[in-house]
Amino acid sequence: MVKVLFATCASLPAGDGDDDALIDVLADVGVAADWSVWGSGETADLVILRSTWDYTERLGEFTSWCSSVPALANPAAVVPWNTDKSYLVDLAAAGVPVVPTRVVAPGFSDWPEGEFVVKPTVGAGSRGALRVAAGDHSAASAHLDSLGVAALVQPYQSAVDSAGETALVFFGGQYSHAFTKGAMLTPDAEFDESGLYLVERLSGASPTAAQRRVAEDALDAAVRLLGLRRGELLYARVDLVTGHDGAPLLLELELVEPSLGFRQADAAAPQRFASAVRAALSARQAW
Repeated sequence: MVKVLFATCASLPAGDGDDDALIDVLADVGVAADWSVWGSGETADLVILRSTWDYTERLGEFTSWCSSVPALANPAAVVPWNTDKSYLVDLAAAGVPVVPTRVVAPGFSDWPEGEFVVKPTVGAGSRGALRVAAGDHSAASAHLDSLGVAALVQPYQSAVDSAGETALVFFGGQYSHAFTKGAMLTPDAEFDESGLYLVERLSGASPTAAQRRVAEDALDAAVRLLGLRRGELLYARVDLVTGHDGAPLLLELELVEPSLGFRQADAAAPQRFASAVRAALSARQAW
């Protein structure tokens, strides 16, 4: 039987639970799947990046390991680009409506008016992200200096407090489902027991036509920048928020290790993922 591995981190040896249905669904279509901590040296016909959420502290090691894996999903070429959130500047330049984003270094002081967010360019699970009150520039400067690395500065989109973020999920370049994430940067936000990510408040969603268009445009722009075809991306998650004018804006495009919201999706979503895995294996002639 063809074998795939779900790459994870040592703190979550079997993932965070969202992917639990995938093992049996893949077995139904002739694919044996198991979990493996990234960097362990285990091999398979395809290694699928999943909950590798400690990579932010070991980025060089992680990208090197990704490059060493013979068959990786998503492709190793995606990793250095998408693990650095300055890719948002690239997408904005390509015409995608993105939350206004500046990449700054410690010592920066030209802060925006109103509420804004400061977060490291390399980060996962909202770790290191700070929501700054309007005018509290000293807090922003102190936080940026404490990060000691390049960071993003973005105006806070207040609609997130009531509407949250809408995440649109694609498998093999095709839309699958969507879910909503409640506002994360709130006073009551808490990290899960692993300390790797803020606990999310999730529910299913039906995206609007405008959200679908922005998500499709973001995915098209990304694959053009990366020199790939959409079908070469086993999965993608496009996170959108509502801007001050009511139009959707791209907050993040997750191509490396996103939660895919299976527990908030319809029952057929794991089957669509399994079909995308089969297609990826077939493209690599693993059968």
